[in-house]
Amino acid sequence: MHGYWLFLIIAIATVFSPGPGVVLTLSNAIRFGVSGALGGILGIAFGTFVVAALSATSLGILLATSSIAFTLLKYIGAAYLIYLGLKLWRSPVMALDSGPTIKKSRRLQFLEGLTLQLTNPKAVFFFMSVFPQFIDLKTHYTAQFILLVTTYSVLVILIHLLYAQLAKTARFWFASERGGRLVNRLGGGTFMCFGLGLASASR
Repeated sequence: MHGYWLFLIIAIATVFSPGPGVVLTLSNAIRFGVSGALGGILGIAFGTFVVAALSATSLGILLATSSIAFTLLKYIGAAYLIYLGLKLWRSPVMALDSGPTIKKSRRLQFLEGLTLQLTNPKAVFFFMSVFPQFIDLKTHYTAQFILLVTTYSVLVILIHLLYAQLAKTARFWFASERGGRLVNRLGGGTFMCFGLGLASASR
């Protein structure tokens, strides 16, 4: 496998970026505390394995037999990262749900997080276009696949737990104009830089 550390950095930036999963974690943490957000976080992490498995069923064969397909996917992945960066840079500050507290079971939160991840275009596109760039098709595919997906899922758990803790202690800062804009600009700039890096990388 090649480029593991680059994959790690891109995966961290992807998981850190505000999106439906982050909003779910923040909302649950604000209402129920860090432990109350754990069910949804685990659902999102498990959904990562499902999305990755579905995305990899025929993709490995395609990339192994077609350099054109590999190059095309590389540029699609780079374009997608740049698109995410631009979108995040220009997006308005996140509005957190501050409705009344309604107790949810951990099972319900798990299913909510799982469903959200399975329908999250960011996750699907990541594993369809960015993920394959870090698989060395000349060595054991399965071992590399498990390592990268496990890495991504662990990052989901750790980073979302961090978001949950921050939401508990800095609820009003996240909803402020200054705080929200800073998060968007840092995340957007990171995506654009790595998108350009991926586009210039060789196989």
